[in-house]
Amino acid sequence: MIQLAVLDMAGTTVADDGLVEQAFTAAIGAQGIEPGTPEYERMIAHVRATMGESKITVFRALLNREDAAQEANKAFEDAYSNLIDGLKPIDGAEDAIRQLQDAGIKVCLTTGFSETTQHRILTALGWQTLADLTLCPAQAGRGRPYPDMVLKALLELKADSVANVAVAGDTAYDMTTGIRAGAGIVAGVLTGAHGKQQLDAAGATHVLESVRELPGLLLDRKLEK
Repeated sequence: MIQLAVLDMAGTTVADDGLVEQAFTAAIGAQGIEPGTPEYERMIAHVRATMGESKITVFRALLNREDAAQEANKAFEDAYSNLIDGLKPIDGAEDAIRQLQDAGIKVCLTTGFSETTQHRILTALGWQTLADLTLCPAQAGRGRPYPDMVLKALLELKADSVANVAVAGDTAYDMTTGIRAGAGIVAGVLTGAHGKQQLDAAGATHVLESVRELPGLLLDRKLEK
């Protein structure tokens, strides 16, 4: 029986609409790298491939200097924060979360952003008290693709076993995180960064059109047990 659902935010429960790439463009521009240049195209390709990963980790890989990575990460967080007013939930995401909770399944919302940015997103959506737990990489140890946030949620919300955990996200890194954590269900959704082929290749046990379909999947499984 699934006792805990660990859900990604941007692209899974929160509509991204290109805001991550806009914020990245602003952040990398502060490093003197402009759109249209070969260096920018190389970097944006890496960003797209690693959607879901902790943002500071992405900048470390791209810039190879800790001071530059920290500066770019701060610029990214500032730029994203300035775009937050335009954020909207994925259609039906809030209802899906409440359906899971009404069925006795705890919900944790996770992100690769900083705690400050995560709090701003939740505030903008009015979701401060919606989930049973919210986590970012700094609160758990490491970000995706490591299993830390899923395992931290399991400990905090007292699921009986990793097999009783479902992970849902829109990126290959979300799938890798769920697999590494040993989650019983690792569901990809098609409302964000990566398509079915990438999600399947990363080990998704299910691929859904949207998080709206997650309660049906998990509650059917609950009834079967």
